[in-house]
Amino acid sequence: MGERADTAFKTTGSKWLLPVSEYLGFPLDQVNFLACQLFALAAAFWFRLYLSPSHANPLVRHAVATLLGIAFLIFCFGWYSAHILTVVVASYLIIIKADINSVHRYSMVTAMGYLTVCQVSRVFIYNYGILSTDFSGPLMIVTQKITTLAFQLHDGKREDTVRPSLIEYLSYNLNFLSVLVGPCSNYMDYIDFIEGRHISQRLRQHSGTCNGQNGYDKTPNPSPLNAVCKKLLVCSGCMLFFLVVTRSLPITYNVDPDFVSHAPFLTRLIYAFFSIQAARPKFYFAWTLADAVNNAAGFGFLGMDENGKPSWDLICNLNILGIETATSFKTFIDNWNIRTGIWLKTVCYDRAPKHRLALTFILSALWHGVYPGYYFTFITAIPITMAARAIRRSVRHYFLGSRGLKLVYDILTWAATQLAICYTVMPFLLLAVEPTLVYYRSMYFHVHIISILAAIALHRKHKPKDPSATTKTFSSASSSSSSCSAQCQPVHSNNNDKVD
Repeated sequence: MGERADTAFKTTGSKWLLPVSEYLGFPLDQVNFLACQLFALAAAFWFRLYLSPSHANPLVRHAVATLLGIAFLIFCFGWYSAHILTVVVASYLIIIKADINSVHRYSMVTAMGYLTVCQVSRVFIYNYGILSTDFSGPLMIVTQKITTLAFQLHDGKREDTVRPSLIEYLSYNLNFLSVLVGPCSNYMDYIDFIEGRHISQRLRQHSGTCNGQNGYDKTPNPSPLNAVCKKLLVCSGCMLFFLVVTRSLPITYNVDPDFVSHAPFLTRLIYAFFSIQAARPKFYFAWTLADAVNNAAGFGFLGMDENGKPSWDLICNLNILGIETATSFKTFIDNWNIRTGIWLKTVCYDRAPKHRLALTFILSALWHGVYPGYYFTFITAIPITMAARAIRRSVRHYFLGSRGLKLVYDILTWAATQLAICYTVMPFLLLAVEPTLVYYRSMYFHVHIISILAAIALHRKHKPKDPSATTKTFSSASSSSSSCSAQCQPVHSNNNDKVD
């Protein structure tokens, strides 16, 4: 309790809610974050109903969204919010001054460089005693947005993607809908939302009945209320799970000296499995609530699904069912933090001349921060992904002869995936080198490494000779994984753009 109270007083933002924090027993930074997100949810409904494109011009909508977002940053992080504002303003100068052929490079170096400097400072300032919701989270989201727009400007992917005005740029990066936890959205999707074209364009694609200039004055917009209620129900379940289960299965117990010394290996493995499972709902909660906030404002409309019902999963960041039932490491990644996966593929995987997988995982580690555990996780993920590909190509076809065999294959690969996650994700949660090495030794990690190397050797043996085969395999794997994400992206899926 003393450590928790000390953490609460380290909060860099407002302390208005300190009595609430002490009463609930939650760190103040988490209470501030939750308060802002709940306020954002209410503000989002107001934004959609009273500041809709039919009632307010885009400038007003941009200004309100930006000012609320900045207020949230100051409330949660105090003067540390200046870091986020600094990198946004600096990146805007690059956007308007840099040559279109180089804008993506300058933006990437500036945003990632500033993020890395801030991440390094966190390690030395907090010395691993970091706050669970410090300023680096919004800075990571802003980095994605800055580079996403810069690469879109360079690529010229859409004819209507032009250099933004200052208010448009600030609104895109700092709007209250996504400033705290994301997700990163496409710039033109956001501008369409602000200017009233977001829903009408997708309805027009579906039925061709919207003929008005903006669409909202011709066809009633589908209501996001059902989608928001469903996502809030998921949030409630995740919060209940966190309060009841997660707190009783602390991650740090995996490296407790008594537990490591006296518990049998099978007991340690089972505890690792359940403690990692229990750590996920806090991410589910944060991302699902953020999605609900965007939907409540009228942003995130994907289109009409195959049943003719509106889907509000355009910027959905996860597919819980796909994660929990993943039968491969790739499927797990494809359904986890979806928007970040798309960003990594856009700025790195599709552009790297070689070693695309390794470079993408390294960029992901650098984006997350400089804690050693992140690098243990993402570097270990490289051979695990290669091994999973090799095994799938070598043995999967033997199990496709009947439903029974396919079920056996799915069960075995699900168990193998969960085992791989136990080894791979744990350092990400432990952060430091010493507890990571303790965990590796307790879980006989050398056996795991040997099995990975054997699978990679098999991968090299079965490596396709045709250079185009790799691309074909990537497309096929992406298509199969997108079906696992149908819940999250039922139509016009972007999940095919995830990192293979």
